[in-house]
Amino acid sequence: MAVTKRYSVFAIAREAMRHHQGWERAWRSPAPKAKYDVVIVGAGGHGLATAYYLGKNFGITNVAILEKGWLGGGNTGRNTTIIRSNYLQDPSAAIYEKSRSLYETMSQDLNYNVMFSPRGVMMLAQTEHEVRGYRRTAHANALQGVETQFIGPERVKELCPIIHIEGPRYPVLGALWQPRGGTARHDAVAWGYARACSEMGMDIIQQCEVTAIHRSGADGAVSGVSTTKGEIACDKLSIVVAGHTGQVCGLAGFRMPIEAMPLQALVSEPIKPCMDVVVMANTVHGYMSQSDKGEMVIGGGTDGYNAFTQRGSFHHIEETVRALIETFPIISRLKMLRQWGGIVDMTGDRSPILSKTPVRNIFVNCGWGTGGFKAIPGSGWAMAELVAKGEPGALAAPFSMDRFREGRFIDESVAAGVAH
Repeated sequence: MAVTKRYSVFAIAREAMRHHQGWERAWRSPAPKAKYDVVIVGAGGHGLATAYYLGKNFGITNVAILEKGWLGGGNTGRNTTIIRSNYLQDPSAAIYEKSRSLYETMSQDLNYNVMFSPRGVMMLAQTEHEVRGYRRTAHANALQGVETQFIGPERVKELCPIIHIEGPRYPVLGALWQPRGGTARHDAVAWGYARACSEMGMDIIQQCEVTAIHRSGADGAVSGVSTTKGEIACDKLSIVVAGHTGQVCGLAGFRMPIEAMPLQALVSEPIKPCMDVVVMANTVHGYMSQSDKGEMVIGGGTDGYNAFTQRGSFHHIEETVRALIETFPIISRLKMLRQWGGIVDMTGDRSPILSKTPVRNIFVNCGWGTGGFKAIPGSGWAMAELVAKGEPGALAAPFSMDRFREGRFIDESVAAGVAH
């Protein structure tokens, strides 16, 4: 196996001298083998991270990552790139903080610039109820070892001068501030993981849809999959397909407690730098940051119905922008550049599932809802341990499917006021 060239300033200079003729493909595009130790369905961020940590942490490299479309073409390329870990519940804070810490060194670990920007994330308190809730979260975060603080409106205005804090409908009463939160480049995260997986000898197979899941033996354990590129045998199967989890798990004969909804987002035309933090306004369910190109990246909520469309929803965008303009009057004259929807997988308690399934050696990772991007490295780390050992580690254990039968919900949407 050829060793992938290391990216560096010296490599850039060298290739500039020879007209960039020496760059290799970032990852291989092989034909599938007859059998793998592990098959991962879904080459989004979570699937690729699972594969990467299987190789890095456990030395398992006979792995195939199957993708029915193109790598990173689902929610990984359709989110608003927010990274934070200021959750209220202990299991949530643990896995998201693990993820945030892995983002800090990801560019060095993968030798690929994922453009992590720890610019800070603030969640505005625009009602007295939110003030009490975020103060409680700040206390919980202190106990969890997550660095956050509740700040007053004057500090909010200092950090983000374009905010209008007086109201009238939604005055800014303070904010939960996480200075080490931020953003990263979503495509680069997928590409960096893919390049590292390919270098380890793993096969990333695109345009390869799973059409059947096979079981054998007295206990009905997984034995392989049928795909549009042929039959592939495997010892273990990991399903990481976000909003399509129900359909893929159905091929194995069991149902999942999730539903799929479109999540709305848009970006404005690019403007000069005016905002160097991420702001979430949960009272109106809108959040905004400014990209490196100058676009205002704006996220809204989910549509109020189940669907698999990836189109923008005009009424939802109108509601989100109308509310945000009161808090950010500066954006009222901007033109929208583009809008889109992503298919998110929602559980009843709005927390993820990283779990064994009723079929032996099939594992599932889903239910991240609107918060999947920030969790990619932590999710992959925890899922790799589950797949490698067959039992969950400390990060994944609370997120078993058994919690719905046992009534031990991890209800972030109620506890923290917002699920994403």
